[in-house]
Formats: sequence, C-alpha cells, structure tokens
Amino acid sequence: MKHVFYPVMLFFAFQLSFGQVVINELDCDTPGVDDKEFVELKSDTPNFSLDGYVVVFFNGSDSGNDSSYMTIDLDGYQTDVNGLLLIGSNTVEPFPQLLIGANVIQNGADAVAVYLGSDFDFPEGTLATQTNLIDALVYDTTDADDTELMALLGVSEQINEGSGNNTNSIQRNNDGSYTVAAPTPRALNDGSGVVFNPITISTSQTQYDEGDMFNIVFTAQENVTADYEFTFSLLNGGFDMSDYVGDTTLTILNGQNSVTTTITLIDDDLDEGDEEIVISFSDLEVPYIAMNNHVVIRAVDDDYTVADFGTPISPTYGVVESTQPAGYYDSLDGLGDDDLKQALQNIIANPAVVRAQTYADCVDILKQADQNPENSNQVWLVYLEQGRAKLDFQTTSNNVGTWNREHTFPRSRAGYFSIEEDEIADGINVYWETKADSLRHGNSDAHALRAVDGPENSSRGNQFYGEYNGPTGTLGGFKGDVARGVFYLAVRYNGLEIVNGFPDGMVGQFGDLATLLNWHRNDPPDDFEMNRNNIVYNWQFNRNPFIDQPDLVEYIWGDMIGENWEQPLSVTESQLNGISIFPNPSKNQIFINGLEEKADISILTIQGKEIITSVVQPNRSSNVSFDLPSGMYLVKIESDKKRVVKKLIVE
Repeated sequence: MKHVFYPVMLFFAFQLSFGQVVINELDCDTPGVDDKEFVELKSDTPNFSLDGYVVVFFNGSDSGNDSSYMTIDLDGYQTDVNGLLLIGSNTVEPFPQLLIGANVIQNGADAVAVYLGSDFDFPEGTLATQTNLIDALVYDTTDADDTELMALLGVSEQINEGSGNNTNSIQRNNDGSYTVAAPTPRALNDGSGVVFNPITISTSQTQYDEGDMFNIVFTAQENVTADYEFTFSLLNGGFDMSDYVGDTTLTILNGQNSVTTTITLIDDDLDEGDEEIVISFSDLEVPYIAMNNHVVIRAVDDDYTVADFGTPISPTYGVVESTQPAGYYDSLDGLGDDDLKQALQNIIANPAVVRAQTYADCVDILKQADQNPENSNQVWLVYLEQGRAKLDFQTTSNNVGTWNREHTFPRSRAGYFSIEEDEIADGINVYWETKADSLRHGNSDAHALRAVDGPENSSRGNQFYGEYNGPTGTLGGFKGDVARGVFYLAVRYNGLEIVNGFPDGMVGQFGDLATLLNWHRNDPPDDFEMNRNNIVYNWQFNRNPFIDQPDLVEYIWGDMIGENWEQPLSVTESQLNGISIFPNPSKNQIFINGLEEKADISILTIQGKEIITSVVQPNRSSNVSFDLPSGMYLVKIESDKKRVVKKLIVE
C-alpha cells in the first residue's frame, strides 16, 4: 500500500504547488428567469489541466443542512489562455467552456468549493468539509450569515452578491479579497490578459420549413484586423449533409466584423419528422471565442403522415382493432364484486408478465401513444385538445409553449414518486419487474399519463376531476379518456381507490366517482384510445381493460355492482351480426335493422354527449325519431351485452 500511496500524494502535492485553482467569479442570481448564473475558476498558469479537480455546491438552507446538492467533475477540462474556466448554462455570454443547466445555482446563504477528488466523493447530501479543499466561497443574496457552513469550510467571511434579481457578481481580487461589481465572464477581473473578440450567431427565425432558404449571420464584437476563416456545423442526430445546401466555411474580411451564409433546406419526400438543426462553431482560435453557440433552429418536415382514425374531438370508432391476446380477459367470466376486481388485477399486474418503464421512457411512449392523428410530427394535448410539435417537450423551468407529462391521478394524491433511475430513458427492452404492490411504478405508468400543455398542467395542479373540468371553450373529448386512466390505476395498484366527493388530504383516494362515471359513459372509447392502448401494451405488456371492455366499469363502480360479468362480444363481432341503421344520411328518423333482442339506443354528439335515448324492439319497424341540427352524430346500440357504435349524418 505504501508503494502506491506516496506517489499519489506526491502527485497531489505537485498540483497544489504548481497549479492552484481558485473561484474567480460567481454570479448566483440574475434578473428575470435567473438563467444566466455562472461560476468561473482561475488557475495560476494558463491552459492548465483540471484533471483531478471537482467543483461542489453546498445548500446552506435549513432543509439543505450545509450539504452538497450539485457536483461537477472537471476531468477532461482545462483553463484558457487567461487561466479561466467559465461554467454556466447555454444562455450565458460569452459561451461557457463547461455547460450546466439553467437556474441550478442556488442564491444563498450557500457555498461553492473546489476540491481535489471526483464527483463520486460527493454524493448528493454530503456535508461540507475541508478535506482536500482547495478554495471555497460562502455567499448570499442579502441573507443572514451561515456561520456553521463557514466553519465547516474554514471561511471567515460570507460575501453578499446583493438583493434578489441583482445585476452583480462576486469577483475575486488579486489579494484574495472580493469585490461585487458588474459581471465579467471569461475576462480577468483586473482587466489584464488577452482580450477576446466574441462572435455571435444569429438567424431571423427559429423555425423554417423544408425547402426554405435562410441566412445565418456571424458577427464579431470588434472588426477583425486580418482575414479570419472559421468553420461551423449544422449537423445534429438525423439532420445531416443530405438535408441542406450551403457553405459552412466562412471568412470575415479584414476591417469588417460580420459574414453571412445562405442555407437551403432540401425538400425531400421522406417522413423524417421535424428535426433540430444545431449551429455550432468548430474551430475558433484565440482571440476569437463564441458569444453564443449550439444555436438550435427547427426544420419542419412537410412529409408527416395522417392516421386513418380521428382525434378525440373528431373521433372514429371500429377502425383500430385491439391487439389483446386471445383469451386475455377470459378469467373474468362468471365473477363479480371483489372477485372480479381481483381477477382483473391479476391480469394487468401479473408480475411474471407486466413491465415497468422509467419516467424518462414515458416521454418516448407518449410521443407514440399520444401522436396527433392529423400530424405525425405532433402529440395530441389532453385538455387543450390540439396538436403540438413533439420537439417541444419541456426541458427547462419555462413551460410556455411546451408539453410535458400529466398524471391523471396526481402524484401528490397517489403517493408515488420518482427515483434517480427514472431520469434515464433506457428504452423498451430495459424494464423493472412490477406487481400490484409496486405503487411507485404508478409514477411512470403510461396508461394514466398524457401529453399535456405545460401551463395547463400547472393550472390543473392536483385538482380532482369535477373540480377541474378542462379549459373553457374546449369540447371535453378528453373526459372519458382520463376517467378510464384513473379507473385503470385504481385496479392496477394496491393502495389507490376512487371515492365520491373530493377527499382532500387522503393520500391514495381520488374523486369524484360520480363525475368519472359520467365522463366514462358519455365519452366512450374511440380509435385514438384503442391505438394508445395498443402502443402502451407494446411497452408495458398490460392493457387498460376499460378501453377494451368499457362495461367493466359498471360492474366495479357503477350500475352492475353485484352482478357477475360475462364477456360481451367485441365491436367487430357485433358488427358481424348485421346490425345496421338506415337511412344514413337521415333527416329526422332512423331504423335499426338486425336486432335479435330489445336494445337501448343512444344518440350522442361527436364529442360523446348523450342527447337522445330510446328503447327499441327487435323488428323491422324499430325506429328512433329526432329533431337535430345538421351534422355528424354517434348512435350507440346496446343489446344483451353487445355494443356497437355507428356514425350518423343528419341532413
């Protein structure tokens, strides 16, 4: 051990003697959305390798307990010609050498420190320490001194950056003291050293269609003193050199400060989906640096596909067939009450079959399951009832114009949660085993997750359905869908139940049962729901039975409690019985042909609202009269546990 230990210690001693690294500047709070925070390190020699160093951020709040909340391993990075390394988000200008997320540096009283070590030495929640400490800064934004944190780090002074939303940064002076002044990222605080000439990337729009031509302008802060040639890239994922035409090697001429190139997006016949173009510098050389970089613009694909079934507000029925295996629900026949519910759970929570995916995987699942039938490049937003680009998934704290994942049974009501592994999208073939008691997996159960507008998700919050009824002016085509998602969860996982009213404070309970039953009855499963049921089944190996067999809801929560279940004929089988309506189109009356027994007839709006009900007898004169405005309607025919839904055109 000694033979190994001493050389390592000598290596560290060599770094400490000849490569001191300090915190040169910190901007922990910026105006607005607080996304331009940064920390800047300085080495006492230029172009210094930071291998073996780590930056650790400590939370000085009562809940943070003076412990680590973020760690950045510096292996593979080095300081620049001025001995500086700028760490910040992609909104910081000039562009940082090391990128972190926006709005992740806390305001104080907190601390940032440089250590010898690695990120593995500081798992989240590690108490601040002086072991292997190189430099530390304890700071605040007009907060009381955290004397305990200062003592843990051996610091005698806590530096105040200013009140909230300030425009200052904390800057280290050459004598080791600090000054609060206007930020100077990627520049020495005393004004010495190499002065950089940053170049800015700009386009007139952030989105272009295939076939469009657009200009990219590169502008230096100062005129160049000699011709300066540089290259840049547009490549990103599937967007490659076959997708555009244009020069990517440019020259800013002597005495000028800008150059423009024109890019043409090739309009091909391929359905590639919308793509993100990333404009990135390839090889800037001192004194030129990037003012901004990795600028994202969108190439909108005009070759999207349209499904052969409708959206939830323009539904179709019977086009998409269930992919349930033969006999999937046979074990339910003849059962009722708790026996029926348990048998159903045995199917959809079978630990030998059913799989659980990560919460990150659910983004990919929803891109398939909630794909807009009218545009394959979009998801269909529950509640808002419109399409939104799949690329607009929310990745920052700003949710405007984005979509994210809506828990129909909210997390705070259910008691499920995320774990660290949930942040990894590891694909369809990597999964957890799961069972009825695995309530945590309800967090990422795609049967009860929906693509949702970011602000609308916030507006709904954790309200019960009935308290929340959707945005004003929407058609409510989501109501049956979300009700069936909640019904599914209440059977799939132990510890969840649906009750009447609004049981605030009761974790595991969700309401309102009467509302959910009404929504389920008046908005029957359509092709959109059946398609998403099939897709989720491909990932999770279980189905939402209340889409395949909607009448099961009545036997567990509704009008058929206490009755034994017998599996009805499928829609397809019912149609094969020859049940039909005529004339269609019609003006004020339809006849029902092919009935073998008495039937309940309902006429519904295209959004699923029941407007006429009637009971007809099985003979050729069976008819329903109506006085309805012109348009499309649905006719639901139920007889002896057989059900068929047909379109009706009223002239």
